[in-house]
Amino acid sequence: MFTGSASLRAEVRRSVAERTPIDDAERGCIVEFLRHFDALDLPFDQESDPVHVTGSAIVVGPRGVVLLRHKRLGLWLQPGGHIDAGESPWEAAVREAREETGLDVRFDGEAPPLVHVDVHPGGRGHTHLDLRYLVHGGDADPTPPEGESQEIGWFDWDAAIERASDDRLKSALAFIRGVELA
Repeated sequence: MFTGSASLRAEVRRSVAERTPIDDAERGCIVEFLRHFDALDLPFDQESDPVHVTGSAIVVGPRGVVLLRHKRLGLWLQPGGHIDAGESPWEAAVREAREETGLDVRFDGEAPPLVHVDVHPGGRGHTHLDLRYLVHGGDADPTPPEGESQEIGWFDWDAAIERASDDRLKSALAFIRGVELA
């Protein structure tokens, strides 16, 4: 099983430990991520512990940023979710983005760009150690399938930052905007 491999675990730990945080909030999340991650036997398995790694996608394109209103939480967020057996966090981010948006998202280049680390409460008493990756979504309209949130769309950068329900996501979007538009 790929998700239990020592090499994946080492690669994820290295990418988080080497990440330059965008602000004090992310710095704290990186410390908390590593503390939890190092204590977990199976950090990518949502069934083995209520604290686990998740993968999210910051979907960008010529139209701005894609956000969706989470169907259970009612919050405006990026697509993302749990890691399936055999996946890496960046593969989960792409799969979840495709499932939730209907867009053919992709990484720009070979290395998946980790753009933000966040630790937050998930549903059902879980804690998500969320790794957020930058993906490109083209410029098509999102077409989420039935069962996924239908409240979804492209937002220009200012509107996305304003609409995002989480302050750490707002900060991440503002930082990415500065890099993307530079």
